[in-house]
Order: sequence, then structure tokens, then C-alpha cells
Amino acid sequence: MAAAMASQGERAVLEEEFKWLLQEEVHAVLRQLQDILKEASHRFALPTSGSGGAVKQENFVLSTSGTDQVKGVMTLQGDALCQADVNLKMPRNNQLLHFAFREDKQWKLQQIQDARNHVNQAIYLLMNRDANYQFKTGLEVLKLMDAVMLQLSRARNRLTTPATLTLPEIASSGLTKMFTPVLPPDILVNFYINLNKLCLTVYQLHMMQPSTTKNFKPAGGSVLHNPGAMFEFGSQRYEVSHVHKVECVVPWLNDALVFFTVSLQLCQQLKDKISVFSSYWNYKPY
Repeated sequence: MAAAMASQGERAVLEEEFKWLLQEEVHAVLRQLQDILKEASHRFALPTSGSGGAVKQENFVLSTSGTDQVKGVMTLQGDALCQADVNLKMPRNNQLLHFAFREDKQWKLQQIQDARNHVNQAIYLLMNRDANYQFKTGLEVLKLMDAVMLQLSRARNRLTTPATLTLPEIASSGLTKMFTPVLPPDILVNFYINLNKLCLTVYQLHMMQPSTTKNFKPAGGSVLHNPGAMFEFGSQRYEVSHVHKVECVVPWLNDALVFFTVSLQLCQQLKDKISVFSSYWNYKPY
């Protein structure tokens, strides 16, 4: 009501401020967003200086304090695990199992690949509105911010929300064929990203005897299955007897998540500024 009663002078001032916002401040924010997201994109690429754009390899030790049941040494190169060395101490007899990636194999971490693609899509959207582009309406800015925020939210969600998999899906994954020596049939492994951590889960299984399968209840999809979970694979029924999870912080994933948060906040602040002007009129000033 008060907005509708604004004097012509006040309206003229507000229209000038809104024009300045569209022509100047919006582009300043877009430049800032581009700079931040390019830094995020560089974190995913990890180029080595002076190497012609080659992606450097980083070694991570995955372990859990207080237990040495599982220990893994992983080599991460961008979005690929190019080496993995896993030691597993069997609970029943303390037998030590060792298996590693075959030299000709590497495992793509789809979460990292997808997150990077979403960041690059956000950068593309921003670059399509360079400094010479004239925004005509606030609605146009809001639509751009919504599109950028969608890509950034998807990028963040790919890192913060690992895929839920069934045990048969893990058992049939190409990951099981990556190792030498070949994984024994009572061992399953899974790698995934959770927030800023690289995680390795090792499942020990025991085969269910036909006499015990009357209580068979196959487990559904999950990020992490618990002991007692049952599944059928290759006409054989299994039950999970032990679960071992080890993890390690990947510093540049933490950087990327911070960049996503800051960028989303900048987008929202710009949206709020645009929307504030609509409260001064009883019609959309877009």
C-alpha cells in the first residue's frame, strides 16, 4: 500500500537505482561468480605447473583410528582412482589379504566427474552474459541466477549424496574386476565420495545354506549396508558378516564445497536485491 503511494520523485530515484543495479552491479557479481567458479573448476582439474596441463597424482591413506582391520592406499588423479592398494585382516583367523588395482586399470569416480561438469555448465551460463550484455529486466537476472544455482546445487549434491546401491549392484560392478589377485567371492568393495572424503567400504560375506534361506529377506539400496544384510547373486544367497569403512579427507574437495556455498550465497543475495525493488511498486518492475 505504501509502495503504491510513493511519490513520482521517489519512483524516479528508485528507477535510476534499479537501472544502475541491472547495468553495473549485476555484471560485477557475475564477474565475481566466474572467478570463484573457475577456482572451483581448477580444483577438480588439478593441473601440475609446467606439465602441459597434466593432472597430478595424489596419494591418500584410508584408515580408521583404533583398528587396523582395513587399510587402503589410494592414488587419485583428478576424477580417477588410478591405483588402489588394500590390506584386509580377516576377523576370524587374522589372515592378511592384500589386493591392488591391475596396472592397466583405473576407476572413474562418477561423483567428481559429474560435479565438475555441473560447475563448468554454471561457468558457461555466466560467460554467455559478458560485460557487453545489457540486462533489460530483473526477471532476466532472476532466471539466470536460478539456472546457475541449479547447476551449483547439483554439483554440491553429487559430492554430498553418494549413490544408494544394492549389494547385487556392488557385486556386479566393474570395480570387482579391477583387482589382482582377483577378489575372493566372499569380499565386496565399494569406493565413493561423501562430502570432502574419499571412502572405501569392504564387505565380508558368508554363503547362506539352503536350510537357512527360509528367513531370507533381500536388502534394498543403501550407501552403507549393515551386518546381517542379505542378497542373492549368481543363484547364491549371501549375508554380510562384517563391514569395514575407512576414509580420508581430500583437501581440494573441501575447497570446492566452500566455493559452491559462497557462490550460492552470492546468487541468492543478487536475487534478493532484484526482488526488493518489486516491493516498491504494485506491479512487477521487471
